[in-house]
Amino acid sequence: MARNTKLRLSVLDQSPIRKGSNAVEALQESIQLAKLADRLGYTRYWLSEHHNTQSLAGSAPEVLIARLAGETQRIRVGSGGVMLPNHSTLKVAENFRLLEALYPGRIDLGIGRAPGGDRITAHLLNPSNTFDPREFVQQLADLQAYLSEAANSGSVHEKVKATPHIDTKPDLWILTSSGESGLLAAHYGMALSFAHFIYPVGGPKAVATYRERFHPSPWLQEPVANVGIFVFCADTEEKAQQLQAVMDYRLLSFEKGQADLAFSYDDIKDYQYSEGEWERVLRNRGRMVTGTPPQVKEQLLQLAADYGVEEIVVATIADSFADRLRSYELLADCMM
Repeated sequence: MARNTKLRLSVLDQSPIRKGSNAVEALQESIQLAKLADRLGYTRYWLSEHHNTQSLAGSAPEVLIARLAGETQRIRVGSGGVMLPNHSTLKVAENFRLLEALYPGRIDLGIGRAPGGDRITAHLLNPSNTFDPREFVQQLADLQAYLSEAANSGSVHEKVKATPHIDTKPDLWILTSSGESGLLAAHYGMALSFAHFIYPVGGPKAVATYRERFHPSPWLQEPVANVGIFVFCADTEEKAQQLQAVMDYRLLSFEKGQADLAFSYDDIKDYQYSEGEWERVLRNRGRMVTGTPPQVKEQLLQLAADYGVEEIVVATIADSFADRLRSYELLADCMM
């Protein structure tokens, strides 16, 4: 793909809980950010699903989608994603049919296979979950059938329909960080989102393979893909470096099993990384784009060209909500 000077931008919001804040405030910040993204012209606003953590407030995206869609006017709102093995497929279909009935043409159902937490929690969410990849494949087939009201002879879908009955359908996306689920997206004719912010290796090849193997479906006649990445955009290089430093420490903490730590830039600015830790920091920087607007624009255009996509989903986490809002404002000003 030729390098465009204009890209569609979207938001991935994990409802992070900042140091000194709490879940109630984090969810109110999600509402404010969704309104801002709507005004600024972002394409979609996705909400993640995470469990058994004190650092993220987004445990039920379908609930928050209903609130944010009601607070906004035109932006698409959806899950990025619902971790399907954690749930009854029929219940997911009904949740998103109801959302689509409330906000026709504005709902995305992004689907993931990971548990969104630890396996004990995933088992409690869905005691029938065996973590067998074949079950996820069956869930995808069932989900499409419920949402399209298919009535395959001899199947359960002849007798059980997802309600309410409506004329439109939510858009279906599969999320992947390895490319394996991209093959499922191609097989079932769903859109694909590659999580570069989770694993920044092999993404362009995975998206290319998805396009090559895509089968048209009632949802899509042609393949559609985007890429998600952490972005930290600031007015000055100094501020951008501070935002990056906080994320450096955050990602390293996750890898050490300390996902619930809350800290500010002042808490970590003098931290001395060991040689091994610094190696991990440099590797993790492949998961993010940082800089002033011109610097960020150049990097995002290159990322889009590498993946051959026209949409980038941006996740921004900062220890200051004002810095987070400002990053999205600057990004919209320079990219849209």
